[in-house]
Formats: sequence, C-alpha cells, structure tokens
Amino acid sequence: MKILLVEDEQAIADTLIYALGRDGFAVQHCTLGAQALALQAATGFDLIVLDVGLPDTTGFELLKQLRREPGAQDLPVLFLSARAEEIDRVLGLELGGG
Repeated sequence: MKILLVEDEQAIADTLIYALGRDGFAVQHCTLGAQALALQAATGFDLIVLDVGLPDTTGFELLKQLRREPGAQDLPVLFLSARAEEIDRVLGLELGGG
C-alpha cells in the first residue's frame, strides 16, 4: 500500500514514516499542499494522511482540491490535527476525511 503523508512538522513525519514503514507500508512525505497535489496526480496513492495545518493551505482546502482530481473522489484520507474543536472534526468528516 502506498501512503502519501502531508505533514509540515518533521518530528511528527519521521515518527509516522518509521511506524508505517515497519508495518510494510511505502510512505512518501511532503510538506506542502501544492506538492501533495502534484504527487497524487503523478503517482497515485492508496491513502493520504493529511495534516490540517499546512504552510501553504489548510488540509480541508487541499482535500477539496484533491476531490476534484480524476480518480481521487474515493481516495481514503485521514486527517492529522492538534485542533480539538468540534467544528474541525465535523468539517473534516463532511469533506470525506476520517
């Protein structure tokens, strides 16, 4: 399974890359939403793990853009966030993330 990790905090990314790699997943990492869009278009992934707070966009906006791409309408997405507000969870779920 190929996973795209979109996370701008390197320590968090390193931990996830290590843990997922140990479980046999192939993980590609990027820190910007624009990079994620390009990688998904060029490579295609089985799952995206997406940080809500990115330097160039929000994870919510990025997911909206991803959903407009051919073949990405049903792509599974898990959100990472330190946000604890209920509205953030609701918005992420309404956009199709988990």
